[in-house]
Amino acid sequence: MTAVEIYTTTICPYCVRAKALLKKKGVAYREINVEMDESLRDAMVARSGGRRTVPQIFVGDRHVGGCDELYALDRQGGLDPLLGLAEK
Repeated sequence: MTAVEIYTTTICPYCVRAKALLKKKGVAYREINVEMDESLRDAMVARSGGRRTVPQIFVGDRHVGGCDELYALDRQGGLDPLLGLAEK
């Protein structure tokens, strides 16, 4: 399974939704809370091409985007192959 990283803050409802989808799929992820650490937020902004909102989601080296993009990718059938999940 491909490594997943998600940049979040504590009270972000979109972060909660994105993590819920990943959990539903049984995907482990590394959560990076940028709420109180400006250097982590700066790293997120640099990795995401300037996006400052959370969540910012990365699957392997690929920047998926935020929660809406994650759900759209799933609806289009592109998320499972990206995650390395076998078809059911």
